[in-house]
Amino acid sequence: MYTPHRPQISLRAARGWSLAQTANVFQVMPATIASWNRRLDEEGPEALLATREPVNTFPDFVRHIVQRLQTLCPRLGKVKIAQMLAHAGLHLGASTVGRLRRQPPAQPPPPTLPVEPMPSAKRVSAKRPNHVWHVDLTVVPTAAGLWAPWLPFAVLQVWPFCWWLAVVIDGYSRCALGVAVFKRQPTLEAIRQFLGRVIAGAGAAPKYLITDSGVQFTCGAFQPWCQRQHIRQHKGAVGKTGSIALVERFIRTLKTECARVLSVVPLLRRSFQRELSSFLRWYNESRPHMSLGGATPDEIYLGRRPTCRAPRFETRAAWPRGSPCARPRTLVKGRPGVTLQLKVEFLGQRRHLPLVKLTRAA
Repeated sequence: MYTPHRPQISLRAARGWSLAQTANVFQVMPATIASWNRRLDEEGPEALLATREPVNTFPDFVRHIVQRLQTLCPRLGKVKIAQMLAHAGLHLGASTVGRLRRQPPAQPPPPTLPVEPMPSAKRVSAKRPNHVWHVDLTVVPTAAGLWAPWLPFAVLQVWPFCWWLAVVIDGYSRCALGVAVFKRQPTLEAIRQFLGRVIAGAGAAPKYLITDSGVQFTCGAFQPWCQRQHIRQHKGAVGKTGSIALVERFIRTLKTECARVLSVVPLLRRSFQRELSSFLRWYNESRPHMSLGGATPDEIYLGRRPTCRAPRFETRAAWPRGSPCARPRTLVKGRPGVTLQLKVEFLGQRRHLPLVKLTRAA
């Protein structure tokens, strides 16, 4: 809102302009000039010089929420924090999150809730869920380490020094459909059984299956199995966008946000499988995905409306209701100026799997 100054009113008095002439010079309505005069008469010159608080200034508790979430989950970047808060209903820009977390710590607003413990010649693009699947293998070191200084284990990647993982993700929704744990590099038969379980769990087989050139996928028996399942196998190219890069990026996320944050990678298969199952559930249900615009893989895979596009909380009381917010832009829930509190839970009491919620302060 434009705030007038005394020289403008003085200029009208010096020139003897009417309301209409003054309004024409300053490109405002005559009623606005009349309002300035009333404020000058009733409240004195200081009323015209008083500045209001900017409408785009966030309250202190928003800074507290950002800094509290950064403290509880230090591995989250500013983009991921913005997406998680948008998923919970508070829309902030990534640059705003970066600025708020660099500011001095804010005093927490009372009351404070306690925190409870592809083919080379043709690119295949996913157009719907279960259209294109990606499968790959990787190794995860255990507590014993990936190597030992004595032979023959110095050159073998087998249990108890590492686990072999096979993962399948949906190319359209980035949903992790399954993961299998093996003590040594899996055989063709083990891979076919694993894919069969994933197909049964999903209730559908993909039209295309993107693999690398591993021995399990290039032997003569794998292509006939794909044909019996009505699947077209394509070999992805390393480093090509839309190829095996999707599943490689998921494997990197699994290692950095699950395996490497565990105090010890379990040596028991069922214990490690339990950790992976918890991570896959959190990844699909609660982790916003950058390439999906902040939606979660399950929301895209199951065709649900993304939670980050639901009506949002607006913490700025003077914010115009029709003005846009940080992306994704949504409508305001209730009245602007709501006070919020942060509540962070952890899936299965695992502190690397946060569940972020925002509640109205009492």
